[in-house]
Amino acid sequence: MSLIATSHAGEAIATAFHATESEAPQSAHAEAILERARAAARDAGLPYAGRVTPQEAWALVGEGAAVLVDVRTAEERKFVGHVPDTLHVAWMTGTSLIRNPRFVRELESKTGKSAVVLLLCRSGKRSADAAEAAAKAGFTNVFNVLEGFEGDLDAQQQRGRVGGWRVHGLPWVQD
Repeated sequence: MSLIATSHAGEAIATAFHATESEAPQSAHAEAILERARAAARDAGLPYAGRVTPQEAWALVGEGAAVLVDVRTAEERKFVGHVPDTLHVAWMTGTSLIRNPRFVRELESKTGKSAVVLLLCRSGKRSADAAEAAAKAGFTNVFNVLEGFEGDLDAQQQRGRVGGWRVHGLPWVQD
């Protein structure tokens, strides 16, 4: 079953994903990506399952092996762009970036704690913090998407040219 569904709110995606949790095992390709990420995480002493590149994240989502959750603010998604048909659970909210106290509860309600969850933010930093919080709350398969949606700052202090989902030519839309 595919995780991609047409739903701006993400509810159809969450329902579709919960339905896939008991289906057939992951492909060998997906298992290899996740095992490499888990091994690297153990070696690095990460408190969550691991890190994947944007390309690996897209491959996992495309194979139905994971769900992609954007943890940026609603404002970032609207004005900067977002990956189509993904879930949204803000790690921080508003322009002052106040931590969302309901983050773990909202994430669990949309994905469950055992699902393979890939967290995406602007540059991979907030999603790492969100992954750590999720792991501490009992999520066993939460991964950070390296580079984030926009990537790191370049020499001119601008994003969108050094790494990130968009630079790699992966699907995204802007409202």
